[in-house]
Amino acid sequence: MNFSVIKTNYILARHVTVTDDTLTVDLTDGRSVSAPLAWYPRLLHSAQEERNKWRLIGGGEGICWPDIDEDISVDNLLAGKQSGESLHSFRKWLEERGR
Repeated sequence: MNFSVIKTNYILARHVTVTDDTLTVDLTDGRSVSAPLAWYPRLLHSAQEERNKWRLIGGGEGICWPDIDEDISVDNLLAGKQSGESLHSFRKWLEERGR
């Protein structure tokens, strides 16, 4: 079986907005992509101040939230991939935050 793989590494993030329920990333090709915040439990369970403290990594290939140790790639966002963090890891992170 043959199939095509589309590389999206030419599409980069340029701005990020996180609300109480949505992650929205503005892309260099003019689109904006949104995903439910529930897909990214660390963002969902973080304070708005932490959510607003993001930075682009890899020239815009991804977004990093250093205060909560969360990274999301543009490729995964475009592919509709949710966080791959295990429940065990997430629970440990929550416990360390005292939540």
